[in-house]
Amino acid sequence: MTKLIGYARVSTRQQSTDRQAVDLLAAGVRRDDLYVDNGVSGARASRPNFDRALDALEAGDTLVITTLDRLGRSTQNMLAFAEELRGRGAGLRVLNLGGGDVDTATPMGSMLFTIMAALGQMEHEIKRERVLDSIAKRRNAGRNLGGRPRIITDSQIRNARSLIDSGEPAAEVARNLGMSRATFYRRARALGLLPD
Repeated sequence: MTKLIGYARVSTRQQSTDRQAVDLLAAGVRRDDLYVDNGVSGARASRPNFDRALDALEAGDTLVITTLDRLGRSTQNMLAFAEELRGRGAGLRVLNLGGGDVDTATPMGSMLFTIMAALGQMEHEIKRERVLDSIAKRRNAGRNLGGRPRIITDSQIRNARSLIDSGEPAAEVARNLGMSRATFYRRARALGLLPD
């Protein structure tokens, strides 16, 4: 008897797979045949519950996912994966691919999957380019890039510089501030307390 094996994934622990699970169950996947990875990137080759879902697939079964990006990022990897499933006699069904339901067991579904996999990879690469471009623009404009908030104030750096000027060792002053000497020097240079 053939089964539908469902797989859901989110990249961070803060995200939820609830919506994916609802869609997969509505598509006919039994709760016992639903595998979920939380906080696992699609770029990783090994995903614990994805591997379990594949182990559960037998000839005639179909792996069901909600969107193509649940499988991974690379068109080449996705196409190799679809081919591997075909070789095992299993199918792949993507619920929300191009506004409809695509099953790779059919010739039309296989063609659409190939096209959408390429488009998915292109979209990922465009997003990556935009993020890198945004970071470069913010850096060039001297704007904050985010990250950890500064704990050491500019006033503390100025006071530390005064201690060094009065003969205290720079390494010890920096250590007392809770930062490396290199970080201290970088901060002091930024404040104009040291020559560039």
